[in-house]
Amino acid sequence: MMLLRCPWCGPRNVTEFRYVGEKTSRPDPATTTPTQWRTYLYTRANVFGWTVETWYHSTGCRQHFSVERHTLSNRTRPVQENS
Repeated sequence: MMLLRCPWCGPRNVTEFRYVGEKTSRPDPATTTPTQWRTYLYTRANVFGWTVETWYHSTGCRQHFSVERHTLSNRTRPVQENS
Protein backbone atom coordinates (compact mmCIF):
# COMPACT_ATOMS: atom_id res chain seq x y z
CA MET A 1 0.00 0.00 0.00
CA MET A 2 1.30 3.42 -0.93
CA LEU A 3 0.65 6.34 1.41
CA LEU A 4 0.56 9.87 0.14
CA ARG A 5 0.70 12.85 2.49
CA CYS A 6 -1.95 15.47 1.73
CA PRO A 7 -0.86 18.88 3.09
CA TRP A 8 -4.36 19.45 4.51
CA CYS A 9 -5.53 15.93 5.55
CA GLY A 10 -2.29 14.11 6.41
CA PRO A 11 -1.20 10.66 5.19
CA ARG A 12 -3.84 8.74 3.23
CA ASN A 13 -4.04 5.68 1.00
CA VAL A 14 -3.10 6.58 -2.57
CA THR A 15 -6.50 5.29 -3.77
CA GLU A 16 -8.00 8.51 -2.40
CA PHE A 17 -6.00 10.57 -4.89
CA ARG A 18 -5.92 11.15 -8.62
CA TYR A 19 -2.60 11.52 -10.41
CA VAL A 20 -2.61 14.73 -12.45
CA GLY A 21 0.88 14.52 -13.93
CA GLU A 22 4.42 15.78 -13.94
CA LYS A 23 4.73 19.37 -12.93
CA THR A 24 5.71 21.51 -15.91
CA SER A 25 5.46 25.17 -16.67
CA ARG A 26 2.64 26.14 -19.04
CA PRO A 27 3.73 28.12 -22.11
CA ASP A 28 1.94 31.34 -23.04
CA PRO A 29 -0.87 30.33 -25.46
CA ALA A 30 -0.64 33.70 -27.24
CA THR A 31 2.99 33.28 -28.24
CA THR A 32 3.61 29.53 -28.44
CA THR A 33 3.72 27.55 -31.68
CA PRO A 34 1.47 24.52 -32.27
CA THR A 35 4.51 22.24 -31.95
CA GLN A 36 5.48 23.74 -28.59
CA TRP A 37 1.88 23.46 -27.37
CA ARG A 38 1.66 19.82 -28.49
CA THR A 39 4.92 19.08 -26.68
CA TYR A 40 3.56 20.69 -23.51
CA LEU A 41 0.35 18.64 -23.68
CA TYR A 42 1.67 15.21 -24.63
CA THR A 43 5.40 14.88 -23.96
CA ARG A 44 6.62 13.84 -20.52
CA ALA A 45 10.16 13.52 -19.20
CA ASN A 46 9.43 10.11 -17.58
CA VAL A 47 12.52 10.41 -15.39
CA PHE A 48 14.13 7.63 -13.37
CA GLY A 49 14.44 9.04 -9.85
CA TRP A 50 12.86 11.98 -8.08
CA THR A 51 10.25 13.96 -9.98
CA VAL A 52 7.77 16.67 -9.00
CA GLU A 53 4.16 15.67 -9.62
CA THR A 54 0.73 17.18 -9.11
CA TRP A 55 -1.92 15.13 -7.30
CA TYR A 56 -5.61 15.75 -6.59
CA HIS A 57 -7.24 14.56 -3.35
CA SER A 58 -10.48 13.48 -5.03
CA THR A 59 -12.16 11.72 -2.08
CA GLY A 60 -10.91 14.11 0.61
CA CYS A 61 -10.38 17.86 0.62
CA ARG A 62 -10.52 18.17 -3.21
CA GLN A 63 -7.30 20.18 -3.33
CA HIS A 64 -4.45 19.99 -5.82
CA PHE A 65 -0.92 19.82 -4.42
CA SER A 66 2.63 19.01 -5.51
CA VAL A 67 4.80 16.24 -4.13
CA GLU A 68 8.18 14.75 -5.04
CA ARG A 69 8.00 11.02 -5.80
CA HIS A 70 10.78 8.56 -6.55
CA THR A 71 9.62 6.69 -9.65
CA LEU A 72 11.31 3.41 -8.69
CA SER A 73 10.49 3.10 -4.99
CA ASN A 74 7.33 5.32 -4.84
CA ARG A 75 8.76 7.08 -1.79
CA THR A 76 7.42 10.61 -1.48
CA ARG A 77 8.58 13.80 0.18
CA PRO A 78 7.40 17.40 0.31
CA VAL A 79 8.41 19.58 -2.62
CA GLN A 80 11.61 21.54 -2.05
CA GLU A 81 11.38 25.28 -2.71
CA ASN A 82 13.88 25.12 -5.61
CA SER A 83 12.09 22.28 -7.48
